[in-house]
Amino acid sequence: MALVVGLTGGIGSGKSAAAAEFARLGATVIDADAIAHELTQAGGAAMPAIRALFGDELVDAAGAMDRRKVRERVFADPAARQRLEALLHPMIRAEAERRIASATGAYVVHVIPLLVESRERGHRVDRVLVVDCPERMQIERVRARSGLSEDEVRSIMRAQASRAARLAAADEVIDNGGTLDALREQVRALHSRYLKLAKAASS
Repeated sequence: MALVVGLTGGIGSGKSAAAAEFARLGATVIDADAIAHELTQAGGAAMPAIRALFGDELVDAAGAMDRRKVRERVFADPAARQRLEALLHPMIRAEAERRIASATGAYVVHVIPLLVESRERGHRVDRVLVVDCPERMQIERVRARSGLSEDEVRSIMRAQASRAARLAAADEVIDNGGTLDALREQVRALHSRYLKLAKAASS
């Protein structure tokens, strides 16, 4: 089994940029959010169960899950969020495990935004890598890319683990409070470290 690094961080922290650099260096990147999108697109494997659970209320005209409506619903109704997570998380986990088993890179970077919140670290990853930046920077990045208000971004952040909780769970941390070049330099150093760990684990 390949070395699996669980990459996590708050919204707007820079997980995607870090994952892209790991992929460029040759790691196999498996993104839980990308799997979730595949499952909930039109014709996705999760859509019949979502319709059965919520009716057509959370389905858009194309037959995909309406992400804006889902976001509004789950933040207003914790029970609905729990039902949706109970449906999707096992499907995401099963598909991720299938992809990990067939990975061809020297090690796997498994991007799991809610890794700390899910309390499943021991079952899924060998290392926890947190991408970190100041909260003000998170808010500015998310607002710039999504058009959400500051209050909306803060409500998402409140639903996630605190910055302190993520850092407490980390084996390694990428400081993404600076430039993209600085992030890439940190990823390159971690890549070398993970190659050595992967080699030691397989020997």
